[in-house]
Amino acid sequence: MPPQALPQAVAQPVSYHQELIPPPVTTEENAPPAPLPAPAAHKLDGAMPIDLASALAMTDGQNPQVALARERIMEAEAQLSRARAMWLPSIRGGVNYNKHEGQIQDVAGSIITTSRNSLYSGLGASAVGAGSPAVPGLLAQFHVTDAIHQPRIAASEVCARTFAAQAQANDSTLQTALAYLELLRAEQDVAIAHEAQENTLKLQKLTATYAKSGQGQQADDDRARAELSLRENDLERASESVLVASARLAQLVQLDPAQPLSPQETGVTPLELVPDGALAQDLVAQGLSARPEIAENRFLIDEAVYRLRREQCAPLVPSVLLAASYGGMGGGLGGRFENFGDRFDGDAVAYWELRNFGFGDAAARREADSRVTQARLKEIAALDRVAREIVEAHAQVQARRRQIATSQRGIEAAVKSYERNLARIENTQSLPLEALQSIQALTQARRDYLRAVSDFNAAQFQLLHHIGGDGGAFISER
Repeated sequence: MPPQALPQAVAQPVSYHQELIPPPVTTEENAPPAPLPAPAAHKLDGAMPIDLASALAMTDGQNPQVALARERIMEAEAQLSRARAMWLPSIRGGVNYNKHEGQIQDVAGSIITTSRNSLYSGLGASAVGAGSPAVPGLLAQFHVTDAIHQPRIAASEVCARTFAAQAQANDSTLQTALAYLELLRAEQDVAIAHEAQENTLKLQKLTATYAKSGQGQQADDDRARAELSLRENDLERASESVLVASARLAQLVQLDPAQPLSPQETGVTPLELVPDGALAQDLVAQGLSARPEIAENRFLIDEAVYRLRREQCAPLVPSVLLAASYGGMGGGLGGRFENFGDRFDGDAVAYWELRNFGFGDAAARREADSRVTQARLKEIAALDRVAREIVEAHAQVQARRRQIATSQRGIEAAVKSYERNLARIENTQSLPLEALQSIQALTQARRDYLRAVSDFNAAQFQLLHHIGGDGGAFISER
């Protein structure tokens, strides 16, 4: 039964509704209440302000995974330059001294005993007696099929790594965007937890007043105190989540994790990155043509095909050795040096090789053919994955858009329930503790809305990423 008369301490004409919950800011007389409390008053002291555009820009410029992917492009370009220069000769210069004592076989096959020495210096080295220098001055030694196909293989790898770097940049941008949204959600959750804690504290004080006056039960005050302790711990957990989310974002943007970050946005609002009403089939088609992972796989197939062609041509195309040396040489019997003069040696060699009686070549062709098949299967898997990711993210966007509308209606109902419960208390028609459930319902409704908007924004970024869009460029344009 409600009390017959309010105790003197609470019988003043005070609006407990105004005391327990701030009125919503509205622009029209009958506008719905603000769905979320403003988080600005509950930001961390000393936190570094950061906005989404800055976070995404820092990811593109400082993230080590993105830098690593771009460095792999530089490596592939160096390999391409080396492949293109494969047929060019290397230049060698040096000097050698040779001394022989004792028996040696002459060109006629006779064993003779002699003492001699020789000295060579110039383009090349290790010129001893007859025959070309062991170290030619100019040397070009290559397999013709490598000179033909290796530049194509390396060029395909450069293109594949370029698109892989773009995919890594997109992935890192998505990770940063999601981490930023999580930090924004955590800060907003602190504001909700703080509002619930304040509402519960004021309700507990009112319940204690009723208990002291004899108009309420001490058990009700105990129940309110227990609820207050839950709300205080809830606020602590929400504050903890802010610091955790800040550290994770700091890692992605290469900032000091010990320095808290704070979003510059004043609250969580729905973002529209992909136009509403776009059909999943159209988005899938866009993603399959725009995703860098698909282009990467196509160039990996090209690389595998060129490797197969190289192995198919290898037994039919010769290897080539071109060598030239020029320098000064002299020597004589014993320790004498005489007859110094110019020396030139040139060699041109072409030879064919059948590796391991042909079994090695056959195995190499089977290996290269298998890699072509593997690359094509990876492309099919990538196409299926991209299509699934787009359809999945599209479904999440649509469902979460509806959840936002439902959550807004839930907040409106929770606010009305809370207001009516407070009005009953003011009119001495109920005890203060009876408003506890409406506080809980309002808190839950706000968090349900926060989760719906945060999940919707995350799904928007995921959908934009899955169709090959650049979230960083979109935010910068805004």
